Amino acid sequence: MMVTAANRLRAAMSARSDATHRTRPADWVLRAVVSAHVVAIAGQPVFAGVYMSGDYDGLRWHAAGADAVTYVGLVQVIVGIVIWVRLRQAWPFLATSALLTAESVQYFAGLDGALWLHFPLGVMTVVALVALFVAVWSRPLRRRQHPRNERERIRSSREPKRQGADDA
Repeated sequence: MMVTAANRLRAAMSARSDATHRTRPADWVLRAVVSAHVVAIAGQPVFAGVYMSGDYDGLRWHAAGADAVTYVGLVQVIVGIVIWVRLRQAWPFLATSALLTAESVQYFAGLDGALWLHFPLGVMTVVALVALFVAVWSRPLRRRQHPRNERERIRSSREPKRQGADDA
């Protein structure tokens, strides 16, 4: 049988629809919160630019945006904890914690006027959050097996099947 590009496309689309059906509510919540976080942080350079172009109201908007980014980040940490507990996936929590740490350092550097740290850390946090956005939207989270259950599953698959008296 000849494999055509159309057959490959159908197989890819079928696999994609299967992945969509496996997406859990926890995935959608994480995706929504990360998306809100991206929207909030995307406004920060805009507000800073408004301020630096001479409109002093931009600084007030930049400060309010920093608070919004922080609050959404805290919600994202809570979602990461829930995913860690329910799905045994620690990476959303760990990535969000690292991001929130960087955002907090950047927040206080901005308050202190340490622009030498505030600007580059701001760029890095935006890039890191966009990378996290891509990661959570690229595939659904799968529930990891508990290590003990995984060992038992492997052990039982290696054992030969025993035939009972009725099977002979």
